Amino acid sequence: MRTIAAVMVVWCVSLWAMPVAAQHPPVRPITVFIARKIITMDRGWPTATAVAVRDGRIVSVGSFADLRPWLANAPYTVDRTFANKVLMPGFVEAHGHPLIGGTALTRPLLSYLPIPNPYGPPFPGVKTLDAAIKKLREYVMQTKTPDETVLAWGYDTIAMGGKHPDKTALDTISTTQPILVWDASEHFVYANSAALTKYAVIKEDTKTAGIMAGPDGEPNGQFLGPAAAQRILGGALPALLQPDVALPNIKYLMDLSRQNGITTTSELAYGITDLAAEEVLFDKYFNDPASPLRCVVVSDARSMQAAKGDQAIAFVQGLPKRNTDKLIFRGVKFFADDSYLSLGMEMTNPGYTDGRDGFFNTQPDQMVDAFLPWWKAGFHIHVHTNGNAGNEATVDALAGLMAAQPRADHRFTFEHFGISTPEQVWRIRNLGGVVSVNPYYVYYRSELTAPYTGTERAFTAARLRTLVDSGVATSMHTDTPVAPPLPLEEMWIAINRRGLSGQVRGPDERISLEQAMRMVTIDAAYTLGVEELVGSIAPGKYADFAVLDQDPFDVPSEKVRNIRVWGTVLGGRVLPASEIRR
Repeated sequence: MRTIAAVMVVWCVSLWAMPVAAQHPPVRPITVFIARKIITMDRGWPTATAVAVRDGRIVSVGSFADLRPWLANAPYTVDRTFANKVLMPGFVEAHGHPLIGGTALTRPLLSYLPIPNPYGPPFPGVKTLDAAIKKLREYVMQTKTPDETVLAWGYDTIAMGGKHPDKTALDTISTTQPILVWDASEHFVYANSAALTKYAVIKEDTKTAGIMAGPDGEPNGQFLGPAAAQRILGGALPALLQPDVALPNIKYLMDLSRQNGITTTSELAYGITDLAAEEVLFDKYFNDPASPLRCVVVSDARSMQAAKGDQAIAFVQGLPKRNTDKLIFRGVKFFADDSYLSLGMEMTNPGYTDGRDGFFNTQPDQMVDAFLPWWKAGFHIHVHTNGNAGNEATVDALAGLMAAQPRADHRFTFEHFGISTPEQVWRIRNLGGVVSVNPYYVYYRSELTAPYTGTERAFTAARLRTLVDSGVATSMHTDTPVAPPLPLEEMWIAINRRGLSGQVRGPDERISLEQAMRMVTIDAAYTLGVEELVGSIAPGKYADFAVLDQDPFDVPSEKVRNIRVWGTVLGGRVLPASEIRR
């Protein structure tokens, strides 16, 4: 009996010690969006008609029947808003500038080409220097106080005759009202005498590269290159970085982006204007629950070093601790050569037809030393590079980094990649590099650039077929304000390669529609290092969609850019574009 009793005690104790059966958390509801067609950008599961979303993430995608394993175990609702629409992954802007771009597009405009406006008709553009001067006079007449700076954006040096304005030309408008003209490349600024006085630009400043002097040795009002431009803009920008001004400017560009199907944008030069101000502005805008876009932030290395000194790398390493679902910090940015639009880029022999020189922002023999500390710290490095000499120097730098410390999946990214050679593409492939191309170098610039670089170089700019055929991961971007955030137009350029005249330029660099679509979705996400979060419609990713009225595969290639964007979905939140127009 004692044995039986002992067994009973042990049995009771063991029952008491057994864990309670795991309690399942409450099953959260699912929303099923039904669409005429869903283009997933997953080549193994390319199309669908239904997508299940829970807590802002994709649960499953396929036919409605394919979703049943999930719907059998959860309450769900069916949303048929998109029953006659086509869903794609939300477009990804692989190289953007929400603050600088928004600031530029909301200044008085002097652009050569029309500039879209999210709230009304586009700015029509001005075609000559005389027209730009006339427009500037109008802007000066509209000022409220005599010391108010007129900061106009978009003057296009090459398109308007190839001449840089100077203080003499701008003084014909006013010698008392400060005038600054920020060119379309964002790298050049021109000032009149009143602006030079207001911002205390003196003869000593001409020792800085790019701050030009006249015959008398005094500053002539031309600030050529990012460092020089920052010297004069530094006086005007603080007023534009105040939240009551800057936040509406960011919203302006983000509304324009959202209108065109973008759900993830990027900032490729964080800290370049004023780090403290940018920290506040990016947090306030993107982390606002009402914000309609996500943003991937890449820090400008030189600006971080200026702001943080020896602690720059540690500071940037700490930024991902601030990551949210809307604001994601990843990588650093450097500048190799200069601008494509203003032809400040560096070209190899035979150079430019008129003998001009481009210039480097980071000298080729200094690139490896500049990049190496960040490379060794494991950063994803992006490099602004445009001319074939700039691209060659950047490829050499990547080779030097790999020789110093080999890395796998480093995603060293060539940003813009204006004029290049097939041999450079082969080396990038062998070194594991990634390329993000600005396709507007074909559409907007090829015919304007050809007289200066030669026809073949201008017409094969923004290579795409060579990159794809070589197996280099490639995305596209607009670098707004260099070009407007229009992903469907980027696709149209990539598959047609027409210049402003309508003629095809570099036809053998054309790519397929599917390849072009990847370059503004999943491959753009890969370029930014966020392909596990966005870029395709797949389980676990954010429920971010572009909503189109037509299937791009069903329209002629010439009509792709004319497809209407109905709106977007961000984390399952439906955002009709019509709300912006209202």
